[in-house]
Amino acid sequence: MTEYSDNELLEIFKNDNANYAFNLLVNKYQKKLYWHIRKIVICHNDTDDVLQNTFIKTWQNLGKFREEANLYTWLYRIATNEAITFLNKKRKQNHYSIDEEDSFLINTIESDGLFDGNEIQKKLQKAILTLPQKQRIVFNMKYFDEIKYEDMSKILETSVGALKASYHHAVKKISIFFEND
Repeated sequence: MTEYSDNELLEIFKNDNANYAFNLLVNKYQKKLYWHIRKIVICHNDTDDVLQNTFIKTWQNLGKFREEANLYTWLYRIATNEAITFLNKKRKQNHYSIDEEDSFLINTIESDGLFDGNEIQKKLQKAILTLPQKQRIVFNMKYFDEIKYEDMSKILETSVGALKASYHHAVKKISIFFEND
């Protein structure tokens, strides 16, 4: 199967076949977005739901995409917002405080039969979950996804300086977590 650039996908969507272009887009980004969302919501089933909502929003709004940003940063922004919305909704439904939500997510890692990491990876994930939500997202995007600060700035709609500070604080807190354990 031919790998199309984002610009080519947008052209196919606009001019030729929207359904075909959207299927190509899903195939291109499904795995990346799945793992991005999974690092935020932790649970596989919840990730699938959020990913589906992400692609529904994408389909509904792709015709309005103004190409002021890169397609992938736009998709990551939708996925991030959907994941945060999902967690906020879940916290309200279950009457969790933010601290209780963090504990719930840590317990989810412990009980997740689909988590295939070793003990060090599990410990890293637990350390990441002790971070405030913004730092957690920034750390994951920089450390795991290797997203540039400039692109992250577009996705999270914040300054590069603030992102660098968040990442620095996250790394420091994770180091302390490992030192104290």
